[in-house]
Amino acid sequence: MGIDKKYLKTTNKVNKLYIIKIGGNVIDNSENLHNFLQDFSSLDGHKILVHGGGKVATQLSATLGIEAKLVDGRRITDIETLRVVTMVYGGLINKNIVAQLQRFGTNAIGLTGADGNFIRTKKRPVKTIDYGFVGDIDENSINPENIQRLLEAGFTPAFCAITHDGEGQLLNTNADTIASALAVSLSKLYETTLIYCFEKKGVLHDINDEESVIRDIDPKRYEELKKQEIIHSGMLPKLDNAFTAIACGVKSVIIGRSDDLGNIKGQQPFGTRLSNNI
Repeated sequence: MGIDKKYLKTTNKVNKLYIIKIGGNVIDNSENLHNFLQDFSSLDGHKILVHGGGKVATQLSATLGIEAKLVDGRRITDIETLRVVTMVYGGLINKNIVAQLQRFGTNAIGLTGADGNFIRTKKRPVKTIDYGFVGDIDENSINPENIQRLLEAGFTPAFCAITHDGEGQLLNTNADTIASALAVSLSKLYETTLIYCFEKKGVLHDINDEESVIRDIDPKRYEELKKQEIIHSGMLPKLDNAFTAIACGVKSVIIGRSDDLGNIKGQQPFGTRLSNNI
């Protein structure tokens, strides 16, 4: 999608943008969520929040007698599951987050990808596994112009992990992927920093030592850490995706713990920063 250059000339007085993704470890703990949203609200400049679901959808599914089906950690989204995740992600969780952000003075607006045609995805094709109503993102999925209009009007978008296909069908979409795609697309308009908040303080040199955070990683250091098998298993796809985003224009990607987010404003270190240059 092209960028409206005439519109850009009258905006972008604040050219920095934070895109921050939180997961179930934050959402499922009311105290953690409260503290995170307070820190999020205190960040200067434009910001976007992306969130997944947490345990609520699984609990509600069980109450309704809908069996949760997972393959390699990925949720199979049949029509009944789609109804549940839409209610929980786009309703209960999203509006709770928006209400708390308003409390902290952030004029948030809760969204799915269908709202404003912000994120249009394609239903994942059936190969060896039928994932059901799951949406995959491509290079044309994000509508940066419409999101920019929201940001410049003073709103803070809070996106849940529900998108649409443009044909009237909602789709369940990975929140990490949504955050990365938003960052890449909007990096053409803003100096964009992508932050993934998870349960660790950052990428650790020793998985058993929470204080052994590797503060900065560039592509060369990343290759060295992989050869030494300091970074392996589940961290590999996270960092591969992060460096792909950086190669596509994102200024930096930070991986850190949600309750340390406030450090980003002060002199204290926060998480692991991935960038092209240390």
